[in-house]
Amino acid sequence: MTEPMRNEQIVEDDEINLLELLQVLVRRKRLIVVMCAVAALLSVAYSLTLPNIYTATARVLPPQKDGGGGLSALVGQAGALAGLAGVGGLGGGADLYVGILKSRSVADAVIKKLDLQKELKTNSSDESRMALQSLVKIQAGKDGIITVAADSRNPQLAARLANTFVDELGKKSVELNLTKAGTERIFLEKRLDVVKADLKKAEESLRGFQEKNRAFKVDDQATATIEGAAKLKAEIVSKEVQLASLRSYQTNENPEVKAVEAALAKLRGQLGVLTGGGRSSDLMLSAGTMPSLGLEYVRLMREVKTQEAIFEQLTKQYEVAKLGEAKDSSSIQVLDEAVAPQNKSKPKRSLIVILSTVTAFFLGIFIAFIQEYAQKMSDEDRTRWNEIRESLSLSRARRG
Repeated sequence: MTEPMRNEQIVEDDEINLLELLQVLVRRKRLIVVMCAVAALLSVAYSLTLPNIYTATARVLPPQKDGGGGLSALVGQAGALAGLAGVGGLGGGADLYVGILKSRSVADAVIKKLDLQKELKTNSSDESRMALQSLVKIQAGKDGIITVAADSRNPQLAARLANTFVDELGKKSVELNLTKAGTERIFLEKRLDVVKADLKKAEESLRGFQEKNRAFKVDDQATATIEGAAKLKAEIVSKEVQLASLRSYQTNENPEVKAVEAALAKLRGQLGVLTGGGRSSDLMLSAGTMPSLGLEYVRLMREVKTQEAIFEQLTKQYEVAKLGEAKDSSSIQVLDEAVAPQNKSKPKRSLIVILSTVTAFFLGIFIAFIQEYAQKMSDEDRTRWNEIRESLSLSRARRG
């Protein structure tokens, strides 16, 4: 036989003959059919033992706008009380509220409210949280809507579980908002007490000076300068209060903190120009030729005007902070409350049976080809296979 003919015969021997493969499957069709039937029966029996699971879903729309605290939004402007609608909101987008829903405090509140430790038959709080985490799926969609899906064998319990999570989310967000508003209110209360005392002291000093020097009077230009400087000083103090409040829950790199710092520096510069020499703490008028009696009166009047302006600013902020604290600051909207589902969500018994049967079918084909190969194995390969089996048997015997 020539070399080209021999190569052609080798190629033909190596080619896969589809008819031979089909012949193998036909010869061993009994094995494949039996495996598929057994798999189908077992999967049916297994799926029937699985309990029905019902899924209840609630949908929540979190606040769409970031809301700063009352103090942050309203400081320094007399007309800013119109911004009360934005006081106290947490903001932060859907991810923030998903984080709250997945927090330990919310989980513990749900477990306690529904007595889930008894329902889930767990022995500790950690086990209850882990079990609850497997029952509830919380996620935020691209549209920002938060979905809370709860699974349970009891459809009514599934609905209560989802709705309780939504209720606790509302309570927790209000609590966090009120904590922030309460911090601002307390901060302003302390500052107002100091300003009231300073104002009273300044008024008494001015009154005493006027009673002692009844005929003394300062010209209109000096009075206007005093009032302008007092207003600037009040704005500076207001900004300082705002900055202190912001730093209680923000870092120095926060854009809002930097904006307030820049505004504060600008106000101090304006005060320096007005008072002369840039020493804003002195508030000394540039009229250096004023007699000593007049200078004393200017100091006293300046102190009264400054404390009055500061008191007015802080009083407005304090009222706004109280309103923000009293207000239900949760702007979470419940789009869909969870209702008890009528149809089960899982197990999908038909899918279990189909997948098991298909898997058994392909496994049966694989075993059929293995058996066919073992039956047609050459003597040399059979000898090798027996040696492998003996080696494996000896290894197991030695380990035993």
